[in-house]
Amino acid sequence: MSLEKLYQLTIMEYNRRDDLRGEIENATDIERGHNPSCGDDLSIILKVEEDKIVDASFLGSGCAISTASSAMLVELVKGIKIDEAKDIVNIFFKVIKDEYVSDNEKEMLGEAKLLEITKDMPARIKCSTLAWHSLKVILEKY
Repeated sequence: MSLEKLYQLTIMEYNRRDDLRGEIENATDIERGHNPSCGDDLSIILKVEEDKIVDASFLGSGCAISTASSAMLVELVKGIKIDEAKDIVNIFFKVIKDEYVSDNEKEMLGEAKLLEITKDMPARIKCSTLAWHSLKVILEKY
């Protein structure tokens, strides 16, 4: 299977992941991201206890790439420490900017590593990074 086909199938799968969407009771952080060029309007929601993200989700609407990227992000950060989440976000942005990351670092992104293909699609970079920018804003508070 080609990388492009795998990317398409994964985007469609994560776009339908309703289990990663929704409100979180007693959420500690909510950050909205809006992409006017595409109409994406999504919020990342976290519940942080001490230095750990105990729950994460997203709400809103957007194109398949932005909602899939949000779902991938949520799946990655649920249950991990804040410092780990910061590392993952930094690695993600390096990948999107076509900067060097090791294979081990890229593996930390899980399925989100497939979003690397958007670095060659200028109109889609904002879609793939919207949720990640919102998470970065939240993590900067910690």
